[in-house]
Amino acid sequence: MRNFIAGDWTDGCENRQLAVTDPSDGSLIANVPDSGAADAKAALDAAQTAFNSWRTMSARDRAGILKNWHDAIVAHREDLGRLISREQGKPLAEGRGEVLYAASYVEWFAEQATRANGEVIPSPFGNKRLLAVREPVGVVAVVTPWNFPAAMIARKIAPALAAGCTVVAKPAEDTPLTALALVKLAQEAGVPAGVINIVTASRERTPTVVDVWLGDERVRKISFTGSTPVGKHLARDSASTLKRLSLELGGNAPFIVFDDANIEAAVEGLMAAKFRNGGQTCVCPNRVYVHDVVHDTFVAKLAERVSALKVGPASDPTSQIGPMINERAVQKIERHVRDAVSQGARIVVGGERIRKPGAPQSAYFAPTVLVGTTHSMACSCEETFGPVVPVTRFHVESEVVAQANATPFGLAAYFYTESPARIWRVAEALECGIVGINEGVFSAEAAPFGGVKESGYGREGSVHGLDDYQHIKYLCQGGIQ
Repeated sequence: MRNFIAGDWTDGCENRQLAVTDPSDGSLIANVPDSGAADAKAALDAAQTAFNSWRTMSARDRAGILKNWHDAIVAHREDLGRLISREQGKPLAEGRGEVLYAASYVEWFAEQATRANGEVIPSPFGNKRLLAVREPVGVVAVVTPWNFPAAMIARKIAPALAAGCTVVAKPAEDTPLTALALVKLAQEAGVPAGVINIVTASRERTPTVVDVWLGDERVRKISFTGSTPVGKHLARDSASTLKRLSLELGGNAPFIVFDDANIEAAVEGLMAAKFRNGGQTCVCPNRVYVHDVVHDTFVAKLAERVSALKVGPASDPTSQIGPMINERAVQKIERHVRDAVSQGARIVVGGERIRKPGAPQSAYFAPTVLVGTTHSMACSCEETFGPVVPVTRFHVESEVVAQANATPFGLAAYFYTESPARIWRVAEALECGIVGINEGVFSAEAAPFGGVKESGYGREGSVHGLDDYQHIKYLCQGGIQ
């Protein structure tokens, strides 16, 4: 596999290679370029050249190309789903589902491209006409995470192209193959050379690539999904050229079950929200608060469901939980469980690695339920990013809302209650960008996705999704009699 720059597949300038492996057993899938500064600059040069013509193409024509890309993604759903499952580890059913989720963003923004209307402003002057028009910001640098290798690249590139921007992108080092496959389909769909450019790089060399884009004034926007420390670095180092930033950063989502909740529905919602992608999602519940009155019933039902989950590789169609992405991820999960137990938490289900044949580092971790967790534990303060459910008892609504908000992060939150008054009261009190009310799955291309506080800023998807890729130009025409 190669980089994709200016419509051509190219080797890295330094001929370094990055191995992409299957997390289920560590086997080699493919090698991609371990790129450097020269590759990043070549991609940027191509994007800047292509911008001059792409921005002037009619919105309808851009939309037509995006619709062709959408159709190609859907037509290759099976192949893309298998590729996602192999390089990322999620079960095949989830891989297929992610392909359709990714395609939905391409279709949505194909439609939004033709709806980016300006304004005719009522003029306070009889001899002047005032207008506001939308224009693309320019070249966009995209940096995506490994947990949703198709959805994240589509959710960022589709609005950029719809707005008239061109793109340089660096996919995650663990899962670059899906991005390369998607850009191949984009090329076949008619996306002109230079409009999308993909550069792959290892974790160690990613700063070498991205710093080129951070320091170059031709890059007018950065869209990043990943950790809060990296997001802060991007914000600081892009300040010299005042780039726009869309940052979807860390989360620490609370999941609250009140005493009047439908317990069966709450358990079902938690299972869907927590164990999708093995708990490796930015919006998965990281802290579960259950009212004392229903705590024991809820935990018993949850433990029964969790203990029945099938753990295995994506190649096994019965698998519901795949391997964690790498050894670092498993070590973090182990550290969180050990820390919780050392401070008094009790393991109800799971709590350890699962040994699988052919997996030398054992990337599988048993779905886990902990009870008796507190705010002092690492699993409450840090994103675990794994299949661990820490359950904390609570007694009073105001106290649990305060606990839910007692974090620097504010991406998502969930709560279950049958009280209409409480729904409004709690939804308005929670400090986050997304709230699931009696619902564990809320992502949709038509809805705005993003956080507050140290979970970042900017919104992806929805009618607001084009905003950060366009600026407003005010036109004033005088001399009208």
